[in-house]
Amino acid sequence: MTGTQGLRNGRVRVLIVDDEPALTDLLSVAVEEAGWRAYPALDGQSALRIARGCPPHAVVLDGMLPDLDGLQVLRRLRYENPKLPVLMLTARDALEHRLDGLGAGADDYVTKPFSLEEVVLRLRGLLRRAGAERARSDTSVRVLGDLVLTEESREVHRAGVPVPLTAKEFDLLSLMMGHPRQVLSKAQILDHVWSSSFDGGGNLVEVYISNLRRKIDHGRAPLIHTVRGLGYAIRPVEDGR
Repeated sequence: MTGTQGLRNGRVRVLIVDDEPALTDLLSVAVEEAGWRAYPALDGQSALRIARGCPPHAVVLDGMLPDLDGLQVLRRLRYENPKLPVLMLTARDALEHRLDGLGAGADDYVTKPFSLEEVVLRLRGLLRRAGAERARSDTSVRVLGDLVLTEESREVHRAGVPVPLTAKEFDLLSLMMGHPRQVLSKAQILDHVWSSSFDGGGNLVEVYISNLRRKIDHGRAPLIHTVRGLGYAIRPVEDGR
């Protein structure tokens, strides 16, 4: 599933990260039965790739993974979305391990063995507190790293700070965020945002891209990129590292 398809899906997305396939399957079934969409991953790198392509509304994360430590995955997810609800799974019940996870940003802990009902109940509580349950009916919110665009209210925030845009700037950004990582040509942008291809249209696109960069990227890690000879793309900061 591409990032665009996932972001347009109205269901709550739950990323499930555990290196035990049988347990991951069980958790996925429980999540789907709760009315959410499950995105399983068996290691940390896969989890991070999924999260970048289709930002989750919540994460169920095992503390011990075969490649990255669960706390490393947690910190990277927190970097992309500081408010992302994270429920940690652990086979260890020592207090210091729980404190390590909570200190790294986990919202709650479940110790193995656990019941699937307990996991669902705790997830539901985390999602409710985060307001993510609204995603079932709200398909107008697009998220790319710390950049959030809301179609219904036509508002844009980066790192929680409002970004005032003109109507056409908003339409251009909405188009790009609807196609993350995809290179859009000037002709495609003109066709979708202005519904025309008039003389000087290429220069018009350049002007609006420059305006977006000034408002969104100035003083921050850039999200909007020029692909020489092809067009423009918007990508998460992590892609540029």
